[in-house]
Amino acid sequence: MCYSAQVTASFRTYVRRLGARADLAAFHTLFERRSADPRIKVPKALEADFLEPHNGEEAAIAQVITSFHKDQAQRWEQELFKQRKRLADAQRQLRNRITKAATESQRIASAKVDALLARLGDLKRTQLLPRDSRIYPGYYAPVMVWQQGQRVVKPMRYQCRPAGKPAMYDVKYPGTYNARRDNLRGFWKSQFGRTHGVMIVQAFFEHVARHQAEGRALRPGEAQESVVLEFRPATRQDMLVACLWSDWQAAGEPDLLSFAAITDEPPPEVAAAGHDRCIIPLPESALDAWLNPDAGNMDAVDALLDQRERPRYEHRMAA
Repeated sequence: MCYSAQVTASFRTYVRRLGARADLAAFHTLFERRSADPRIKVPKALEADFLEPHNGEEAAIAQVITSFHKDQAQRWEQELFKQRKRLADAQRQLRNRITKAATESQRIASAKVDALLARLGDLKRTQLLPRDSRIYPGYYAPVMVWQQGQRVVKPMRYQCRPAGKPAMYDVKYPGTYNARRDNLRGFWKSQFGRTHGVMIVQAFFEHVARHQAEGRALRPGEAQESVVLEFRPATRQDMLVACLWSDWQAAGEPDLLSFAAITDEPPPEVAAAGHDRCIIPLPESALDAWLNPDAGNMDAVDALLDQRERPRYEHRMAA
């Protein structure tokens, strides 16, 4: 499973490099919805292009983002004041008498103060860091699709909810951020051959067993431990990763654009590091055929995935 990825979150990269048109209305809708529901996860790098707008549509999106940041900062500052008071009260109690309750309150408040200060620092920071474009299931990322005869980039949630299925599929099938190639004509039959996308990825991250990542057997009495590895092409090339996507709609519910990355059997170096799946990078020459598939010839559509690029992956322990 590709549980996390380092992606290109800049929609302008898709426009400049791949000739896509940005669906600015879809981006505007995403940021408006996040203003009403802060639980919506948008990586910081996805906001960056809009905070330097090139036209009126982008300026309107920038205004929504800026307003959200202001509200978010106010909420966190209020919570920070509350937790600092809780911390001071606990420290005052501990000076008089050490109790389990006061000790626990001090620990919790101290951790929350640190976390809130980190969030506020990230919110106000303008220089982007690599982690600002890392996505996890439930996060939004730009995805390029085919609409009205052209490449279009839209923001989509990284966990696909197939059209026509109930919203509870998110809970029933929590792994739908990946689409196994051997199940494309099964579970994913409504998307495969119909709604294809591409995401630009630099690296992907996986949970593996430590002893396998270190190329050894478990020692006698050693408990199995999970670690996270970062896999990246040795050439440091961008990968145009094959995806499926869905435009989910239901009465009384907000529309949802969501996607899954297609995974297949891993190359030897990924398998040797302890993981059993790998994303599928496509060559740029295959993009239009992939984005605009011929649903009448599913074997030809499937064969496009065999045209994949095959970089050699290096891995390291993730930070």
